[in-house]
Amino acid sequence: MKKNEIQRDFRGKWITTKTFCGLKPVNVFHRQLEEADIHSVAPQNAHILFRRRFEAREGLETYIYISADDYYKLYINGDFVCQGPAPGYPFHYYYNKVDITNHIREGSNLIAVHTYYQGLINRVWVSGDDRHGLIMDVEQGGEIIVSSDENFRCIVHSGFESMGTAGYDTQFLERYRSGSPQEGFEKTAYDDSGWESAKLREHTDYILYEQPTKMLEFEEIQPELTWDGTGVTTDFGAVYVGYLYAEARGARGDRIEILSAQELEEDGSPRWRLRCNCDYREEWLLSGGADALNQFDYKAFRYVRLNLPGDCRLEKICLKARHYPFTLQAVPGFQDEELRPVWNLCVNSIRYGVQEVIQDCMEREKGNYLGDGCYTALAHYALTRDSSILKKLVDDSLRSSFINQGLMTCATCSLMQEIAEYPLMVYQMLVRYYELSGDRDYLEECYGSLCGVLDYYRETYSQENGLLCNLDKWCVVEWPANYRGGYTADMEQGKVCTDMHNVINAHYIGALKCMNRIAAITGRERYLDETPVVDAFYRVFYDSERKLFRDKEGDDHISLIANVFPFMYGLFPEKGTEEAILGLIGERGFTSVMLFGAYPILEGLRRLGRKELMYRCLKDEGAWMRMLREGATTTFEGWGKDAKWNTSLFHLTLSYAVLFLIEGIVL
Repeated sequence: MKKNEIQRDFRGKWITTKTFCGLKPVNVFHRQLEEADIHSVAPQNAHILFRRRFEAREGLETYIYISADDYYKLYINGDFVCQGPAPGYPFHYYYNKVDITNHIREGSNLIAVHTYYQGLINRVWVSGDDRHGLIMDVEQGGEIIVSSDENFRCIVHSGFESMGTAGYDTQFLERYRSGSPQEGFEKTAYDDSGWESAKLREHTDYILYEQPTKMLEFEEIQPELTWDGTGVTTDFGAVYVGYLYAEARGARGDRIEILSAQELEEDGSPRWRLRCNCDYREEWLLSGGADALNQFDYKAFRYVRLNLPGDCRLEKICLKARHYPFTLQAVPGFQDEELRPVWNLCVNSIRYGVQEVIQDCMEREKGNYLGDGCYTALAHYALTRDSSILKKLVDDSLRSSFINQGLMTCATCSLMQEIAEYPLMVYQMLVRYYELSGDRDYLEECYGSLCGVLDYYRETYSQENGLLCNLDKWCVVEWPANYRGGYTADMEQGKVCTDMHNVINAHYIGALKCMNRIAAITGRERYLDETPVVDAFYRVFYDSERKLFRDKEGDDHISLIANVFPFMYGLFPEKGTEEAILGLIGERGFTSVMLFGAYPILEGLRRLGRKELMYRCLKDEGAWMRMLREGATTTFEGWGKDAKWNTSLFHLTLSYAVLFLIEGIVL
């Protein structure tokens, strides 16, 4: 257990339905390069409701300790309170401690919980494992007054139907049927006498820790409305993450088509077939009375088209945006006001994009990718002074060693997609975090695990000369692939690269250098003298005539991506190398690299004190300025909408520009 972690033994029991109660957990964890043998039998996309009345005193300090697998939304006396938990592993699962004092009345009170079991293998949920359940304790005045047990009532919500999945099976598109018997279940007057008693789950091996990050916040965003003869188009002014709320009246059986989009087609209609390979088409079936739509899952959208049948009348519509609590604690340091829109774009992306975890994109994968997350988490900390999101990213990744030595790209999910460089990027992030925060204690906490990761890389993949080769993980180098600049090593996804190539070894040397820096900060001896590995890197990859680095052993090709990481880590074997790399950047152009190549250029310039050139890169008309010209309100997955075949228009990685625009952190 790490420092400051709070583990809890609940008095309450894990409760579920009769469908789930006897199911044995299925092991869903598997490496990307290995076939998974998963035999799940539980129903997918299951919305399961729980209710319990209890007696309490008004005005006394009252807390609820609550968790659910996969997810919950909590109501007290009809009021929405919160949702969670942040994703975790069964052996290190999270619960939430929530102050509900202001929701408690004198006498009879009601707990109502909407739980969700997704059931698919993807990069969001640890699901598809036949695990569903709810657990809670309610504490008032220091005493437990109610706990989850068989006195809770439960039922499956019949109002939610599937319209297929979006993205990489990350979410089910919703058909919501108003007038279902479970509608209004959270209200105190609702009659649950026809529900079944909850069942105790037979197989529970969870170890529960208090969630180290904050609970999500919600904002209600009002739209501009455009009416025509067949419906209404809404514009919420920017792309947000959240879900739609609406009220309408119509005939029983009326079907409202819901088309959500991030941009408009040329004819002004919402582009609901998103560039990122998500089709945001859903439905709402009316009951014939006064109906309300309150979607469960979240999407990233700006526009919504509601196609209304017959005499159907829309009475209210809004977007309920969700995001991690955000308080800006930093000020911009640039003098050039041309950079102000870039600052605002990146700050707003982080403000409204960070969820329970750092995600790469808000639509397609919603993945907690380690490499992308290193940059985003660092930017989030620099802006907010809140380190909990950054630490959760690292801690959850380190815990994934139960399936693989080293770190993962996707933490806290079933699919252990491995990318070779990502674990090695953590070291630079932690050193930079220390420079911003002075938090020596966290480096101390992580020290042993960080050594273990490097030990594994060195012992498993290093060759006689000390360089890495034959990693049984995908080497991504740069993303998307068309921005590698002809990098000659074989980077085919899902295939072991047998080439001794530049980028993975530059990252490895950078990690060694940073690890030695961490050792010095924590008062330890050097982890390993990186000099022999650096010398081997120069012998294998350095072209002394051109003063530049080659892509791989035995090849003369020189790409920009093969030179930006040596540039960031100060790998300059002779006088003139630094200027030669700067010349290559000028020749090829800053925007010839993208998600991972642009950062080391900016970081290298920052370290060398080349602010003027750094700002010139940030103002490059083909980079963030291009996003803005294309109407971006959040950072894209690339310099423009056509960067790749499935470009996300809400992707957090490139928000790292704020790290190079920031003056400092203010308290």
